Amino acid sequence: MLQCIFLLSDSGEVMLEKQLTGHRVDRSICDWFWEQTVSQADSSSKLPPVIASPTHYIFQIVREGITFLACTQVEMPPLMGIEIVADVLSDYLGGLNEDVIKDNFVIVYELLDEMIDNGFPLTTEPNILREMIAPPNIVSKMLGVVTGNSSNVSSTLPGATASCVPWRSTDPKHASNEVYVDLLEEMDAVVNRDGTLVKCEIYGEVEVNSHLSGLPDLTLSFANPSILNDVRFHPCVRFRPWESNSILSFVPPDGQFKLMSYRVKKLKSTPIYVKPQLTSDAGTGRLNVLVGIRNDPGKTIDSITVQFQLPPCILSANLSSNHGTVSVLANKICSWSIGRIPKDKAPSLSGTLTLETGMDRLHVFPTFQVGFRIMGVALSGLQIDKLDIKNLPSRPYKGFRALTQAGQYEVRS
Repeated sequence: MLQCIFLLSDSGEVMLEKQLTGHRVDRSICDWFWEQTVSQADSSSKLPPVIASPTHYIFQIVREGITFLACTQVEMPPLMGIEIVADVLSDYLGGLNEDVIKDNFVIVYELLDEMIDNGFPLTTEPNILREMIAPPNIVSKMLGVVTGNSSNVSSTLPGATASCVPWRSTDPKHASNEVYVDLLEEMDAVVNRDGTLVKCEIYGEVEVNSHLSGLPDLTLSFANPSILNDVRFHPCVRFRPWESNSILSFVPPDGQFKLMSYRVKKLKSTPIYVKPQLTSDAGTGRLNVLVGIRNDPGKTIDSITVQFQLPPCILSANLSSNHGTVSVLANKICSWSIGRIPKDKAPSLSGTLTLETGMDRLHVFPTFQVGFRIMGVALSGLQIDKLDIKNLPSRPYKGFRALTQAGQYEVRS
């Protein structure tokens, strides 16, 4: 049971406080969290999700610079409520940052009132919440200023709340019936300094954009579902067909939603290679980075970037490339934007590094963060077999897409 939720900015300011039970949690626990934990960590993303304070257990996650804190004194599944809250707020408001939270302060409070009852998650389906509480827009803000009524809560309860499919609005109607299925994947990889692939796995999501009238029943099957691990489903998915035949059977919400997420582990190769070489002697260093295609996925690899943090002992860097643009920021972060790899040459970056006085050789070597995007292919190898739709009077249009991009892709030097 959650007792309180706090939203903190990236500077530690408490932007929002929501007490969920009769037991009030003092705001000083946020000061303890920020001073004792965040100040001692390199970055907020490396903090453990569950932290024991002298009085409470603190659950914390970070979304787009906003830290969500939840407090409890009893045993409960970690992040049961707070992760749902963060994901729904991000989806509902179209992103999260300090300005968005402050501009929609009343709406965020109203959402928390509907989503959590006495410390337990209650209504967490975004489509139902949108019927209960109108999303922010310019018209509603102008009306609020004119009428003085800042509440966006509907006066009537959505009909779907009493339905056996509460995630779907009551009897939606569309002029044209269509459904789109997207495979969105991120590749996480770690490559050792000798080029050995230490880890390579895919985190993927199946997103569906459904505009179907009435109460359709969908069945989605994959050609190779056995490669999937750590699957997580939307509440609309019937678990028994998946457990017995690895088939997704569901009545979809109206609009866009995440049908499932999955992980594919122990992949053997990556689509591109990054080969850094860093040498140093007599107070100067030499850097060479070569980028190329390792395994051609059959589609264009674009938006390729290489980013790395120069060690503190380097005073200056003079870097150039034969393709793309190179920039060195004031905080010593080097960013190399390549785009697409040309056919006639392999992109390379080279230059010299000046070490601080009294240091002959480098003892700290940077880690290279690689980014890329491939449209039209899922590198995990997951393939959609077919999508069947029932309970529709006319034949709908069905579309499928795939996108793979780099997640935490690191190359050590």
